[in-house]
Amino acid sequence: MSGELELLRQKRAAELRRKMLESKNRPATSQPLPPKPTPKEIVRRSLVGRGIEVLETARRQYPSEIAVLEENLAKLIEQGRLKGPISGEELYSFLQRAGLQFSMNTKIRIAEGGELKSIEEKLRGQSDE
Repeated sequence: MSGELELLRQKRAAELRRKMLESKNRPATSQPLPPKPTPKEIVRRSLVGRGIEVLETARRQYPSEIAVLEENLAKLIEQGRLKGPISGEELYSFLQRAGLQFSMNTKIRIAEGGELKSIEEKLRGQSDE
C-alpha cells in the first residue's frame, strides 16, 4: 500500500516538474502588455476643470502646434518634471504666453432664486419690474 502511494507521489512530482519546465521554455505571451498610452491620453489625464475644453479649442485653431505641445508635455509628465493637475486657466495662460492666441466661448451666469440666469435675462427681469 505504501509502495503504491510512493509511486503516485513520484508520478505527480515528475508531472509537476515537466509542467514547470514547459512553462519556463514557453515565451511569456500569455499576458499581453497593455498598449502604451498616446501623448494625447497622458496629457488629458493631467487636465482638470476646463483644461480639456481649452485644449480642444486650441487644437481647432492650431492642430499641428498642439500635437507638438502634447508630445512635449507628455514627456515632461512621464519624466516627473511636470507634477500635479493642470487647470484650464493655467493651460490657457501657458498657450497665450507661447504665442497661440485664441478665444474661449465664455458665458457669465448669475445664480438667482435657485436658477442660473444670463446677464441678459437678469437685466430684462429688472427692466420689467
